[in-house]
Amino acid sequence: MAGEGGQEYTADGGDDADRDVELEDDSGAVIATVGRQIRLWRESAGLRAAELGAAIGYGENQVYKVEAGKRIPKPEFLDRADEVLGAGGKLAAMKKDVAEARYPKKVRDLAKLERDAVELGAYGNHNVHGLLQTEEYARALFEMRRPSFAPEEIERHVAARMGRQEIFERQPLTMLTFVQEEVTIKRPLGGRMVARRQLERLLEVGQLRNVEIQVMPTDREDHAGMGGQLQLLKFDDGTAVGHWEGQLSNRLISDPKEVRIIELRYGIIRAQALTPRESLTFIEKALGET
Repeated sequence: MAGEGGQEYTADGGDDADRDVELEDDSGAVIATVGRQIRLWRESAGLRAAELGAAIGYGENQVYKVEAGKRIPKPEFLDRADEVLGAGGKLAAMKKDVAEARYPKKVRDLAKLERDAVELGAYGNHNVHGLLQTEEYARALFEMRRPSFAPEEIERHVAARMGRQEIFERQPLTMLTFVQEEVTIKRPLGGRMVARRQLERLLEVGQLRNVEIQVMPTDREDHAGMGGQLQLLKFDDGTAVGHWEGQLSNRLISDPKEVRIIELRYGIIRAQALTPRESLTFIEKALGET
């Protein structure tokens, strides 16, 4: 159980066809509703499942599974079905709800907090933070998980992680700060080319006006981050929450006293790390050595 003011839940962590799924909470209801709407529009158009599938480039079995709520339709499925069935945009309009339902509930909860935040600060000590990851790097991390994820689970988690990166395009801009341990910059997770592209991504994102990336050198003799990685989110109403991720669970911290501790530690961590400019130079050097 989480402490006072905390919420605890399970930790994180394809082919061209849409995926079979077992969804919890309201996600299953969303996908089932979309499936029923597709079936109703198909029957109204006088088409068999095989005919609809042929018209939109999917197999009959895939259409049946989507209509039964057992498979999540991709955006192109909805777009093509909408056009073929003459739904006038009603099926295509469901893409946003379907996209959110693709993600595990805990990821949707975190993504919502990140979307609402006006400031986000994060300290990472064993891998590059999820908001900064390339798709290849994220996939490599999920492929390393033990016990192993099934291929469709890996794709679902990768899609969720990439979806969270919409925060970089949000208006007004969210202030984003990251402190990464030196080892996360130098450890070639996923192999040399994956690591190189990840470093290039850090240099690219680090140039954005609302993003500051800092590196915590390994040789620091004083370090306020010995308690592990953390994340701090601040909102426009003056409130804030902390987010902590462990081996088997994540914890959302909302108790003001605990949030103040997280805020204090993160502030000291930033002060102990290299400056943003020094950090980009450090990353450039690491890229040259990778």
